[in-house]
Amino acid sequence: MPRVLVAPDKFKGSLTATEVAAAVARGLTAGRPDVEVSCLPVADGGDGTLAAALAAGYEAVPVTASGPTGEPVETAYARLGDVAVVEMADVSGLGRLPGGRFAPRTATSRGTGEVVAAALAAGARRIVLGIGGSATTDGGAGLLQALGAQLLDADGAPVGPGGAGLERLARVDVSGVAAALQGAEVVVACDVDNPLTGPSGAAAVYGPQKGAAPEDVAHLDGCLARLADAVAEVTGRDLRDEPGAGAAGGVGFAALAVLGAQLRPGIDLLLDLLGFDRLVAGADLVVVGEGSLDEQSLRGKAPVGVARRARAAGVPAVVAVCGRRDLDDAALREAGIDAAHALTDLEPDPERCMAEAEPLLERLAQGIATERLTRR
Repeated sequence: MPRVLVAPDKFKGSLTATEVAAAVARGLTAGRPDVEVSCLPVADGGDGTLAAALAAGYEAVPVTASGPTGEPVETAYARLGDVAVVEMADVSGLGRLPGGRFAPRTATSRGTGEVVAAALAAGARRIVLGIGGSATTDGGAGLLQALGAQLLDADGAPVGPGGAGLERLARVDVSGVAAALQGAEVVVACDVDNPLTGPSGAAAVYGPQKGAAPEDVAHLDGCLARLADAVAEVTGRDLRDEPGAGAAGGVGFAALAVLGAQLRPGIDLLLDLLGFDRLVAGADLVVVGEGSLDEQSLRGKAPVGVARRARAAGVPAVVAVCGRRDLDDAALREAGIDAAHALTDLEPDPERCMAEAEPLLERLAQGIATERLTRR
């Protein structure tokens, strides 16, 4: 009996990772009824991280927290034992902007800090924080404030929200953060190596994606530098140029400089968390996937991360399913993927591909079973 592990990421805008895995499993079983299929929906630290943890057996703990513009949002963290998984995208992400309207200067990471604080108060000893998909460029100021830090202006009043609020920053007191952490470990899923400030920094590179105009970028970069100066003064360490400090609008900086966090590649961290090595042992085939298999996929995205871990575990074959494919065979092989099957192979109309993604995936998977899982 062949064994297959189906470990896809979401097809953004179409299917969740759980839905992708289920459709592939149905197709594999249709093509080879005696196949043993295990499903492990995955994520790389951004949107879908919480769902992946829940699908792997973590329990959802509901939390009401501040959204990126301060309005309350209903979110959750995932808990298993003393480990809590927090997804920044679900509380402080672009998808939480009211009406989809950007707030480049004022969007805050406070809600992410509130969720972390709730998990710590409930007894979590290890916080796994996925920071992809943020709407913020505040250097993690809001997150720190939610965890007990004081960011004060020259009059001793708290600074306003967002990166622009840091324009008035005169003094930082992070002594309250240690009490909130209570010695807990913080690990951050981070797939970028940008510094906090400068031409490769959080504002310059990612600010425009969050609605920042050129004048906003310059202003925000100066505000982030002001935060870095103030934090360095009280901690004795200047970590603004550390790789990953610019992640999630500078939340990487706050995590490194104040929370003492470790930054790890998102997909590797999530695979460890979800028990991938145990599930992949003895598999004859691993099926990976995401909506668009392209150059971005080669830069630490979930399908390539899963493929490499599968190869390291000795899996004989790895194939990918995707909405569309923009990588040639050589690039796929270099990434550890034997072949890729796209919905556009069956249906050239992208709109129909999105609307009919599940049945198309089933058809692709049935073909994979026929091709790859030959009877012995």
